[in-house]
Amino acid sequence: MRNLPGLHTMRCVAFVNEEAPFFFRADMGSLRYARAARLRGDRIRLMLSLEMLGYYRDEPGTQTYPPLLRYFYPSSGNFIGFVSNLRSAQQLRLLTNAFQASSDFPLQSAALPWWVPGVALSNHSSFWREGYPAVMVTDTAYLRNPHYHTAHDVPATLDYGRMAAVTLGLAASVASLAPTPAGPGMR
Repeated sequence: MRNLPGLHTMRCVAFVNEEAPFFFRADMGSLRYARAARLRGDRIRLMLSLEMLGYYRDEPGTQTYPPLLRYFYPSSGNFIGFVSNLRSAQQLRLLTNAFQASSDFPLQSAALPWWVPGVALSNHSSFWREGYPAVMVTDTAYLRNPHYHTAHDVPATLDYGRMAAVTLGLAASVASLAPTPAGPGMR
């Protein structure tokens, strides 16, 4: 990504204090960052939150959802999810189209109200709170992974081949959305 000829700055940031008791509080690292960006007047075109990317299951019944969504999405946990709030729906659409153009990895996407259970549970919600567009990319965490936040949540439970495929697809997607002298990229 460093060698992209883009006209904008790209930052890869790791945030602290994303979990309880810090979540949605002033010491949440992403909230501090987003607030400081707003105060500086940073023009953030998209915050892409990578939230749990490595747990996949092909068997039916391995994927759960918040109420009502199960009627619209598959029961097997073998896809990557792209989730945004309603205000970030355009960026979600651009990102998912770019991902599908660069990868055959299965994906599901949804632009949902922030109050739907699980939709705001990561660092992207801090950027929403400050008025920036943001998309969470996720394997759906606790809605799929029975080991999530337990002693059994260990590296051996992850599917590194699929995680690599998602990573390559995301890198190609971001690269294709970056503006260059020849094209506009993401607006």
